Amino acid sequence: MKKRMLGNTGIEVSEVGFGAWQLGNASDWGRMSDDEAIRLVHEAHMNGCFFFDTAPNYGLGKSEELLGKALKENREQVVISSKCGHQANDEQSFDPDDLIASVEGSLKRLDTDYLDSLLLHNPPLSALDQQSPQFQALEKLKKQGKIKAYGASVDTGKEVNQILDKTDSQIIEVMFNIFHQEPLNAMSRAYNEGVGLVVKVPLDSGWLTGKYDENSTFEGIRSRWSREDIERRAELVDKVRKIIGEDASMTRVALQYILSYKEVSTVIPGARNSEQLLHNLSASQDLLPEKMVQDLRGLWIEEIKGRPLPW
Repeated sequence: MKKRMLGNTGIEVSEVGFGAWQLGNASDWGRMSDDEAIRLVHEAHMNGCFFFDTAPNYGLGKSEELLGKALKENREQVVISSKCGHQANDEQSFDPDDLIASVEGSLKRLDTDYLDSLLLHNPPLSALDQQSPQFQALEKLKKQGKIKAYGASVDTGKEVNQILDKTDSQIIEVMFNIFHQEPLNAMSRAYNEGVGLVVKVPLDSGWLTGKYDENSTFEGIRSRWSREDIERRAELVDKVRKIIGEDASMTRVALQYILSYKEVSTVIPGARNSEQLLHNLSASQDLLPEKMVQDLRGLWIEEIKGRPLPW
């Protein structure tokens, strides 16, 4: 497992991290026992992964609780990033008192005294200002030693630029994948300014594994896609397949495409089982040919840039 620096935080991270949305989250990811979840986290750590991303609302607090149990004996060897704004009771609040209470709850569930990283979880644009009550709460938590670094988890280049313009954030989590490359210019700016970048939704909610097609049906959070969205994504998956070849793993290529950018500190795919986990982690072993990187960038420019896909 290769390592990268998380911007200028002084924190080193595994370039492939562990997205923990699935832990304890049967409604969106399917059932997984607590023992299975803990074993999966242990396996990730044993195979060189030591960046773990979670949030209070993942599994209504269960994700943090399971991570806390799994990592208790290795706390100083791992990097834990959580969020605030979406609460463990599945309500959303960016009131500063609620943010601080949320962090206290996260620390308790994770069974730790501190978070390495704390991110506002898709906050309103108005909150992305160092003088906002939300960022003042983050600064207070940092001065108290309860968090080492802070920032926000967002979706667009516009939000990344506002974070850079108006806050002292050291970390930004941003959506970036083969189908969603709009934030790249802002990501380059963040890198040049020493801000660590965590990439979320790297597999486009499963489409970039190659397992879905125009006949796929969805439930839960994935039911957000219209029939037109599904058909268009299926066509784009076919075009990705033509670029990478029939025998290549689309999952590995999708992760390696993200890692081909020096701007990225770590990428956080989720995994339901050991096979998926080890496959994700194997993306750190090789580099994509530069021609393939260029072709996948070109696909976005030609097919998606002018008509973005909905999340």
